Amino acid sequence: MAMAKPVKRKNPPAVKQRQPANQTRLTISDLVILSLLAERPMHGYEVNATLEDRKIRDWAPVSRPQIYYSLDKLTKLKLIRVTDVDSPSAGPERRVMETTPLGRTQLADALEATHWVRQRVHQPFLIWLALSWQARPRTFRRQLISRKNLLEEQLKEERATLAEVISEVGHPYHEAVWMLQLLIEQKTTELRWVERILQNTDKRAPARNARN
Repeated sequence: MAMAKPVKRKNPPAVKQRQPANQTRLTISDLVILSLLAERPMHGYEVNATLEDRKIRDWAPVSRPQIYYSLDKLTKLKLIRVTDVDSPSAGPERRVMETTPLGRTQLADALEATHWVRQRVHQPFLIWLALSWQARPRTFRRQLISRKNLLEEQLKEERATLAEVISEVGHPYHEAVWMLQLLIEQKTTELRWVERILQNTDKRAPARNARN
């Protein structure tokens, strides 16, 4: 009887190491940092200083720890690179980094997503307003006055910032100018609304045609 030939076992194909989804998906923090480094190369601490100077944290959630997490993540993804070759072992605060061509492409691709213009944001004030029928009358009025004071304070700051930005860029046709103008108009409209509601708080009443 002929002996069966031994079967040669093939080595299993190499498994590609995939990065977790949360390490490849670009967050708002990642996109803001990509944009800043596309303007000019910066150290990590310069990124933080720019966030502070431009009051970017007023409209984008980028904390100081997130800066260094994003810098490390974007470097691994080859979306930014270190330009300070004299000190490659330096920490993220001392390394000068810039956005790569791949990083610019991915940033541009991310800005084409429809969620930027279609996604609805859950605003705490609107949620409070919807539930406020359960609030005590004095609490309702006190909260509205607090909202009014906040809007007035923010409007004062944003109008001053708008004047500074226009002076810096030299013309009113810039995205930073348009963004501030939008914020100012939104807050101005809401302030007028709050003032009108405050004049009518004593007329507040439950729905007359509520279903049983």
